[in-house]
Amino acid sequence: MADSEAVSAPTALELGLHWRKLVTGWAERSHYLPAEDEASVSLDFDLAGSDRRVTVRFMTTTSLLVAFMTDGHTLKADQLALAAAASNAWNTEQLVPMLSVWDVRGPNPCLAGVCVLPLTCRMTHQEFGALAAKWADHARQMFTRCHRVFQL
Repeated sequence: MADSEAVSAPTALELGLHWRKLVTGWAERSHYLPAEDEASVSLDFDLAGSDRRVTVRFMTTTSLLVAFMTDGHTLKADQLALAAAASNAWNTEQLVPMLSVWDVRGPNPCLAGVCVLPLTCRMTHQEFGALAAKWADHARQMFTRCHRVFQL
């Protein structure tokens, strides 16, 4: 094959350096409107069969890309044990995203899902897009289950 006929492989980007580019590229290709601030990129999508929306906020720690997911629903004090049971059930059966009762001692506890990737990994736009779409689908399933099965 001549050099001019060679097809170049998609370029894998280091997540630590290019996470914003990967997240916003996936969001735009998926017809989500990303909202950016200094520390994160967030996107919202409707939760089918509900009047709620799920927010996925991508941000970094010193070593991880974190996708934090919530439907913004604040739990009442009498819902905390049920929410913990729902989290335990989800985590036992599904594992990803990890579901927890977040900010349990704060004024606004809620259910939150978390997915992570090491910043040292390398991914193409297509690979990241496939993974991010899977995470978004899991978030939809997770919050739909919490609403329908546990009435949270």
